Parts: sequence; structure tokens; C-alpha cells
Amino acid sequence: MGIGGCIGLMAVGAILTFAVDWNIAGVNLDLAGLIMMAVGLIGLAAYVSILKRRRVQPPAPGAPVVEVEDHNRYYR
Repeated sequence: MGIGGCIGLMAVGAILTFAVDWNIAGVNLDLAGLIMMAVGLIGLAAYVSILKRRRVQPPAPGAPVVEVEDHNRYYR
């Protein structure tokens, strides 16, 4: 689940919790929305922490040593 999926899950959960006043027998939509928001938040935190760990790059090595050979030394 990527960042978009996590944000979408949180948005749908917020809509179910705060904007819908349906009554379905045996289903508590407020609780379902809160669970969806929590899962989306946990997924977003996990995705960001993995992404942060993946983007860490080791420091670049020092400048490479370049040896230049003078080929014209025999023609002087």
C-alpha cells in the first residue's frame, strides 16, 4: 500500500466517521471509520519510515586519483 492508498483509506474512514449518518443493522460505521483511519495512519507511518531508510545513501568517496601519462615526452 503506497502513500496514496494510505491517504485514501484515511479519507474514506473520515467520511464514514464524520459525514455519514446511515444506520446499518449490525455495523457501527463510526467504529469502522475510526479503524480505517488508524490503519491508514499506521500504513503511512510504516511506508514513510521504510522510504526514509531506503533513500539513505553512503557518503561519496574522495576524489579519485587520476594519473596522466605524457605521451609527447619522446618527441621533444
